[in-house]
Amino acid sequence: MGARKKNAAIVAKEAKKRRSFAMLNNCPTSPRKMRLVADMIRGVEVSKALSMLQYSPKEASNRMEKLLRSAIANWEAKNEGERPEDNHLIISEVKVDSARMLKRLRPAPQGRGHRIRKRSNHVTLTVDRLKEENLTK
Repeated sequence: MGARKKNAAIVAKEAKKRRSFAMLNNCPTSPRKMRLVADMIRGVEVSKALSMLQYSPKEASNRMEKLLRSAIANWEAKNEGERPEDNHLIISEVKVDSARMLKRLRPAPQGRGHRIRKRSNHVTLTVDRLKEENLTK
């Protein structure tokens, strides 16, 4: 391995140590509805995001709150002895991808059938420390 490639690998490894993630697969909510909740909390500090999700009327916010708590627990397991409140954790990345689709038929007039698509999604939530240069501002 060349020197530049090795240095880049070391930098990437150090960046991975700061981040923790949680995944939710095959969530039975449409991706469009889940993206509304994901856009609401993207880039927000963790404690503020938890309160936003807790008081949101959307049904998808309950699942997103549980996923965020899982990501925080993963971060605490990786960084033993540190508290999330002291480290200024933010939600750095939220990805919502479409998953499998259940296809059903609904009876329609004149002997026809209309297709119903029940969508589901995959959510990946990444929690990261706020960068040091942003803390001083």
